[in-house]
Amino acid sequence: MNTHATIEKMQKLHLTGMKRAYESSFETRNRDSFDNDEFIGWLIESEDLYRNNRKTERLLKNARFHYRASIEEIDHAAERNLDRSLLSRLSDCSFIDRHESVIITGCTGTGKSFLASALGNQACMKGYKVVYFNMGKLITRLSLAKVDGTYLKELGKIESYDLLIIDDFGLQPIANDTQVILLDLIEDRNHKKSTIFCSQIPLKNWYDLMEEKTIADAFLDRIIHSAFRFELKGESLRKKMKK
Repeated sequence: MNTHATIEKMQKLHLTGMKRAYESSFETRNRDSFDNDEFIGWLIESEDLYRNNRKTERLLKNARFHYRASIEEIDHAAERNLDRSLLSRLSDCSFIDRHESVIITGCTGTGKSFLASALGNQACMKGYKVVYFNMGKLITRLSLAKVDGTYLKELGKIESYDLLIIDDFGLQPIANDTQVILLDLIEDRNHKKSTIFCSQIPLKNWYDLMEEKTIADAFLDRIIHSAFRFELKGESLRKKMKK
């Protein structure tokens, strides 16, 4: 089989990474530095790398992060009260394998969404399925699903994600209907998947946000006791950037 036919076969078999590496070997002439086994190994490694990169790009796109953030970009200034040791432990994403959750609280502008997005980005890089929601939009989506009969289907979709990020939790009082949706959501994920909550409201005040105290007890009992916590402080990072 000649070179052109080989490239066409790779194209037909959707071996794009291998095809690109094979074509580049003629341009760089690095093929001469490999024996046959090494060359085949290099082609297979190129295909594997290409597929992993495509998968990561797809995971990042589907996550719909508020920020394209990374762990390396996080500001560790002392006044932020950011637990560097905890962040380091979470950055390997093993908390997702253990189905543990994270709660990030702090005043507006202290970097809650950025920190959550950075952890989510890290999870995508390691191959986990992640989705990011503003709480208001998430509740609206599930409320509409109740009306059109697709509620269980939507809950199932969200449950399929390894990590769910809920931003702006408790920004508005949580009425009974919303509480029931939140409880359904967390019940499906409890001990099965991980969730990150971001909120301007201190954790000690979450109970007061909810109208129906029985549901509040059930909901908070499932997320608070075993969750990792960040309590961010300091001046708004947005203000600091303007300065």
